[in-house]
Amino acid sequence: MSKKSDSLLERIRNGMELTNTEKLNLIVGLSIPSILAQVTSVLMFFIDASMVGHLGAKASASIGLIESTTWLMGSLMGAFATGFSVQVAHFIGANDFQKARQVFRHALICGVFFSILLVTIGIGIHHSLPYWLGGGADIASDSSKYFLIFSLTLPFILLFHISASMLKCAGDMKTPSMMSIINCIFDIVFNYLFIYILHLGVVGAAIGTSLSFIITSGVMAYLAIFKSKILALRIDHIPFVWVWGYLRNALKISAPIAVQNVLMSGAQIVSTLIVAPLGNIAIASNSFAITVESLCYMPGYGIGDAATTLVGQTHGAGRMDLCRNFAHLTVRLGMLVMAFMGLVMYIFAPELMSLLSPIDSICELGTTVLRIEAFAEPFFAAAIITASVCVGAGDTLKPAIINLCSMWFVRLTLAYWLSQSMGLKGVWIAMAIELTFRGGMFLIRLYWGNWLKGFRIQKI
Repeated sequence: MSKKSDSLLERIRNGMELTNTEKLNLIVGLSIPSILAQVTSVLMFFIDASMVGHLGAKASASIGLIESTTWLMGSLMGAFATGFSVQVAHFIGANDFQKARQVFRHALICGVFFSILLVTIGIGIHHSLPYWLGGGADIASDSSKYFLIFSLTLPFILLFHISASMLKCAGDMKTPSMMSIINCIFDIVFNYLFIYILHLGVVGAAIGTSLSFIITSGVMAYLAIFKSKILALRIDHIPFVWVWGYLRNALKISAPIAVQNVLMSGAQIVSTLIVAPLGNIAIASNSFAITVESLCYMPGYGIGDAATTLVGQTHGAGRMDLCRNFAHLTVRLGMLVMAFMGLVMYIFAPELMSLLSPIDSICELGTTVLRIEAFAEPFFAAAIITASVCVGAGDTLKPAIINLCSMWFVRLTLAYWLSQSMGLKGVWIAMAIELTFRGGMFLIRLYWGNWLKGFRIQKI
């Protein structure tokens, strides 16, 4: 499948036509490894939550409390990597591999400074963060320690993001997928060791996850920097020259995504503040339900990765009709897949929740909110994949505005209002309504918007 996908991508770069069957095969060929990578990434959090969940509600709540903040840090690193990787996809689509490698070099250098900044912020706020989020003294200590260990691991997580993003935009979905699976295996082994054998509890979960990232990020970077057929830096024999234009391009692409991610994660934090007064059972149920739902929408993100690669390379090649065609095909496929996943989640919600916690009250509440959310999954797919399509074309500002307006003015307003009378169920009803609204807005953007004309990278 990997060789066939490489062959089809090469045909696109060389201006050759593809049949509808070949287009679908290419989408599926790129999506399946990326879906596996996304699913195994979520499984890592799922396993962490399951292992900690068996330690009791306090341990579960201590991680659930700061989960939205760790996702914020992760989303910032993802935005950083995207700013450079989209340029790489465009240059590869234009058959300019040398400039693609130069952009990769710039990403690695800038990543050093960006990761240092994130680590400094994480260390500075780790003690106060649980209290800012409304957590009680009974869980604040474990939350603080977990976040500190996570913060110290950020340079390795960023390296993982950069390497994976570059390989995906070059059309290599297999390597990031394999490394994500290995990362998950290491996470299981290390978490079992530190949580159960060494009895370190929540701190053990943080150490286990950190060690798995430290090992796999090094291997991923090695494969991208030295072994990739397109990106291996040793291929170049010209002196490295710093080009500010690559950084400006990255900022133009990344800045709207980063601002969006900060405000979206800020919205998640506000959502945590809405849930926190509902008690530890609600906090734990909310956290576990989010983890379970992640397994449902990860296929959407996997297809979204394929959409970014295909749109990025066809856009860079100047083949706008094919670019638009791939955009529509990936969105339709994603909505179909996530509709099926929503059905699976609705049916098996009790069993999935029981894997994470042995506490009946947590499982019952988690099952209820998951079944509410299941109906919104097709529209969530539309939002995820259309946003990925726009990213591939360099159109990041208007999708960011759609995401922010939908989250802040629809979800949070409804969540606060409904939580007063319906508790956690009200929060998730608000989420389902908002995702349906957001998906509809993105479909309008896809079919009637000017996303193809949004941005062209500076060809330096």
